[in-house]
Amino acid sequence: MADGSPVTLFDPYAARAQFPILSRQVNGKPLVYLDSAASAQKPRAVIDAMTAAMEGSYANVHRGLHTLANETTEAFEAARDGVARLLNAEASSNIVWTKGGTEAINLVASGLGQSIQPGDEIIVSQMEHHSNIVPWHMLRERRGAVLRWIPVLDDGSLDMAAYADLLGTRTKVVAVTHMSNVLGTINPVRAITEMAHAVGAQVLIDGCQGAVHAAPDVQAIGCDFYAFTGHKLYGPTGVGALYGTVEALEALPPYQGGGEMIETVTEDAVRYAQPPHRFEAGTPPILEAIGLGAAIEWLSRFDHDAVAAHERAVYDHALARLDGLNWLRVIGAAEGKGAILTFTVEGAHAHDIAQVMDRYGVAVRAGLHCAEPLAKRFGLTSSARASFALYNTLEDADAFADALIKAREFFA
Repeated sequence: MADGSPVTLFDPYAARAQFPILSRQVNGKPLVYLDSAASAQKPRAVIDAMTAAMEGSYANVHRGLHTLANETTEAFEAARDGVARLLNAEASSNIVWTKGGTEAINLVASGLGQSIQPGDEIIVSQMEHHSNIVPWHMLRERRGAVLRWIPVLDDGSLDMAAYADLLGTRTKVVAVTHMSNVLGTINPVRAITEMAHAVGAQVLIDGCQGAVHAAPDVQAIGCDFYAFTGHKLYGPTGVGALYGTVEALEALPPYQGGGEMIETVTEDAVRYAQPPHRFEAGTPPILEAIGLGAAIEWLSRFDHDAVAAHERAVYDHALARLDGLNWLRVIGAAEGKGAILTFTVEGAHAHDIAQVMDRYGVAVRAGLHCAEPLAKRFGLTSSARASFALYNTLEDADAFADALIKAREFFA
């Protein structure tokens, strides 16, 4: 832990008890929340930290000399320190606050886009979330960039041989997810980065899932940028962070203009602040950052490998319960994948399956999961997804399997 306390053994039932919402019922059944890849629930530590900040010590940050401003600034910057530790960043000054992973990626795309020339190539993968596709499409539309796509193999892993063939002298940016929000695939981001740097390209890693489940180490990965959001990491919505190396951030032009991101402003000129404040125009998400800092601190109490093993055990139990069902198609089976189970049911639309499962208190997501190119790759118009988190249990896996089988019987 950040305060030097020993990391505790992981007890999923004790962890689960710290999430007030998980004690409620839905449709007369105990809630089984399997939608954490979309947004995770919040532990009491996060709720209490944000409440305490609002009730006891709140003001705007950086700009005041009074006690409340100083206290709030200290808590706000302590949360930035927590993000730096989470990612193993070189320093807190490598961390830029954003309103989420989407804004973090857009910030980078906007900045890098100012030097993109017609014909310059940007490599993304077929498994990307729209947040890591659309900003690059905008550069295709506005700057004449060319998008190149890393194929996904049948098991849900990236075709690394094809990726090697895509790299060339026109490659300027490689933007890939650390962990797929649909397949659960954990990509070899260090190798991806090394290969991109060998041709002089910069690398952005979408860590919205990876920051939660893949133990990111940005120094070991070697990436130029790493983006993630708070609400999937057991923190609040409305806050995220961007990591950048010193060189990458210093070379990036401002994203938005306003207060906080400047050193001086005159009628004739403006001088911008140094990173990270150059990219933090206006009042930042103060309370949300404090909440995310509390989430990171809370999560640091547990051994990451033990949490990952537990999540995988719950996933494996659910999969074993469904083994042999010829009406079920599971999407994604890459080695070492995270605990995301995406599936289709023969003879039933995914939306209908999700609605019937909700009758039994089981919350799963259905749709394209903001990943249309991936859906097309696997011939899907829709799919359902159960995403397991540290607070899920073997009993949740059983409830999921039971509800899915009943849902199938409803449409059979």
